[in-house]
Amino acid sequence: MDLVLFSVPFFLLAIALELLWGWRTGKYTYRLNDAISSLMLGNLSQARKFVALGIGGTVYHATTVYFSLPLWDATAPLTWIVAFVLYDFCYYWLHRMGHERQILWAAHVAHHQSEEYNLSTALRQTSSGFLLGWVFYVPMFALGIPAEVVVTVGAVNLLYQFWVHTRYIPELGWFEWFFVSPSNHRVHHAQNDEYMDRNYGGVFIIWDRLFGTYQRELAETPCIYGIRGPIKSWNPLVALTHVYADMARDIYRTQSWSSRFKVLGARTGWQPADVAETYPRHKNDLSVFEKYDPQVSGWMQIYAVLNFIVMTSLSVYGGHQAVASGSTLGWQLIVLMLWTALMIAWALEGRTNRAFWFFDACRVALLLIFCATRFIA
Repeated sequence: MDLVLFSVPFFLLAIALELLWGWRTGKYTYRLNDAISSLMLGNLSQARKFVALGIGGTVYHATTVYFSLPLWDATAPLTWIVAFVLYDFCYYWLHRMGHERQILWAAHVAHHQSEEYNLSTALRQTSSGFLLGWVFYVPMFALGIPAEVVVTVGAVNLLYQFWVHTRYIPELGWFEWFFVSPSNHRVHHAQNDEYMDRNYGGVFIIWDRLFGTYQRELAETPCIYGIRGPIKSWNPLVALTHVYADMARDIYRTQSWSSRFKVLGARTGWQPADVAETYPRHKNDLSVFEKYDPQVSGWMQIYAVLNFIVMTSLSVYGGHQAVASGSTLGWQLIVLMLWTALMIAWALEGRTNRAFWFFDACRVALLLIFCATRFIA
């Protein structure tokens, strides 16, 4: 059973309840454009399974067969307890390096782009984490932990992280000493100087306390959410690729070969000196920070919601069909979902010119053809 896919209805119910609570208390934490952007990226992160062929599974299998210690007993409670704790330890280092090294930040950055903080932010996920993220879990397979145990505790670890993406739950006393909470995870998503690059744990905050990356939420310093180099766009392609694009431009522009090699493994935000002088990257001035919030008509907002439902239906259909990675159906679904997401983004940015309606008409035609071939023929 795919625990994450099974949990999606509960995620959506929790989001609806949080939204209603905000209306009731007058403490709004949602904007339609921001929430839809996050949920679109969540959809695309799941649809990525339809088309991507990662090497992580192959390496895990080879490690288990040729290089691991004897397999642990998957029926023993101790196996599950150790695996759960060890997985979170590995996750801590993946997450920390995902902030400290820009080749990994390029994949993780999508999760931090939201300038709001609510349960929809939890579903704002990358589609390229599979490229390198698997490396950090190889030790679990080398130790002999069965694959089904690793996969299950990994899913539980991810599910736990959903509830901490809320502003409505205050500090939780003794709980804060041992576990990731909404309070200490708010710090993680903030771009304030005091909060940058802190609190990396998935379930346990003890790793941050042990390795010096813990920061408590301060009453006198309200969190400002988002990233220092804002993308100012709802475009999912920009969200998923802009750091990769920055690195590619730096490699192309620098005159130093050593700098070209250094770009990939450098600390996040690093640029070659000659490039930084000519093409410095804009960073937020938090003293005059304004959220990206283009205003569009109510009709365009309704259009965005309806098409998000279409996009989600395509994702659910793909999950229900258990689409094989790289299959023709998988490619059809990913193209339709991405095209729909782009139309939604352009609508929410107010970019509804003639070209927009032309491309949208083409998309609708393809959707109708896809539905006719799948459900009518």
